[in-house]
Amino acid sequence: MHVMIFGAGFSGKAIAMAMPEAARISGTTRSAEKFAALSENRMQPFLFDGRSISEALLSELKSVTHLVQSIAPDAEGDPLINLISTCVGKSGLKTLMPNLVWTAYLSTVGVYGDHDGAWVDETSECRPVSARSRQRVMAEDQWMAACAAAGLPLAILRLSGIYGPGRNTFRNIEKGTARRLVKKDQVFNRIRVEDIGAAARFLADRMADGIFNVTDDEPAPPQDVVLEACRIAGVEPPPEQDFETADLTPMARSFYGENKRVSNRKIRDMGFSFRFPDYRMSLKDLWPAEKPD
Repeated sequence: MHVMIFGAGFSGKAIAMAMPEAARISGTTRSAEKFAALSENRMQPFLFDGRSISEALLSELKSVTHLVQSIAPDAEGDPLINLISTCVGKSGLKTLMPNLVWTAYLSTVGVYGDHDGAWVDETSECRPVSARSRQRVMAEDQWMAACAAAGLPLAILRLSGIYGPGRNTFRNIEKGTARRLVKKDQVFNRIRVEDIGAAARFLADRMADGIFNVTDDEPAPPQDVVLEACRIAGVEPPPEQDFETADLTPMARSFYGENKRVSNRKIRDMGFSFRFPDYRMSLKDLWPAEKPD
């Protein structure tokens, strides 16, 4: 099993660490300065800027059996698919990776758009609001077409808001950036990064094909998460702020334009168990390592 992770960032590292049985794991980054971090997470690092594929990377791809694509799309869609199409045409994936047997694409629950707080699952209509979510829909379509043409199973992992060690509400509290923004009836799902890694391994082991929501069990108001983190940390919570009058960047405000409750029942019914199914138990688990010295 040779796993290649394009865009081996926060989620990619968790996926690498969740696959100890892999004989080889490779990962790409835009900067050689990040090679050490990839190596520490069991990956052979390679440079990839999204515009060209080096000879070293081309050679590495020949033995890849499992591909994970984590690079965000742009206005033209998925940069990896577009580059492969330019290099080798419609024969694409199997030409560059003749041993490839399974592919995963890391997407986002943002593709569902706004459902006025209603529950959505993998069969729900996609109503993307933001440009970045529309780009994700385009990239999903590209990957489905490419894998269908190559006769490959494709697992699309739609991820909710990602957090975990070193990237969580406790860090925001410490930096003084935690805010209790209140918008009536607004909820978000979240996902602990280790559960992303475990879900990717679970789906790879089953050669799963299809769309899977990888998200926690409990969509909740964002201000409740901040309040719980402050309670655990023993600090005074920041005051509540009305979303309508709060000073926010356009991107931050755009997140609140999509309100939905995302179901993870499909992957759970397959037998997957989330280690961190809700934010309260997850924050409690994170606190010992996040506690200031």
